[in-house]
Amino acid sequence: MTVGNRPGSLALIIGALLVWSSVSPAHHGWGWATDEEFEITGTITDVRLGNPHGEVTIEVDGSEWVIEVGQPWRNKRAGLKDELLSVGREITVHGHRSARKGQRLVKAERVVIDGEDYNLYPGRDS
Repeated sequence: MTVGNRPGSLALIIGALLVWSSVSPAHHGWGWATDEEFEITGTITDVRLGNPHGEVTIEVDGSEWVIEVGQPWRNKRAGLKDELLSVGREITVHGHRSARKGQRLVKAERVVIDGEDYNLYPGRDS
């Protein structure tokens, strides 16, 4: 197999894929989070939605927390519309916080906005 007529291109691509595959589990999935249930309520200050998953930053008692919400399809399935994740809105997040000490990062299983419950992982045992 030839890639781009340059020797070593295939090896470079394979190497990059190997590095990517070893880093990916650290960012995605649940391996980075604790097993303990966690709940936090705050005001949304920043939003980035899209793949591989959305991130919502909330302010809680003067500290910023980053909340990983679902992928676009998961949010849609839960009925969580993008406009509900808007700056200034209060959100309660149920999920799991980072296992890394001091890191204010939470993976949301379920969020509550304006009294409505949006279950991002309905089949997941908590």
